[in-house]
Amino acid sequence: MNREDIVRMWKDPAYRARLSAEDLAGMPAHPAGLVDLTDEELKAASGLASVIVTTFRTCTEVTFHRFHCCP
Repeated sequence: MNREDIVRMWKDPAYRARLSAEDLAGMPAHPAGLVDLTDEELKAASGLASVIVTTFRTCTEVTFHRFHCCP
């Protein structure tokens, strides 16, 4: 397959689903590699693992997590 087909296979799940197992076996791995994070790693990356500090006087951590903080 040519370069455009390889990139399309990496980006387009519908196109990838139409390919045969033989075609998929001949494709190179995605350059970004497999990303497999644990729930704790995702929480740390999102910033939710740390304590939330707010500066608005009526805003608390509970209201911040419910996303209706700071009127």
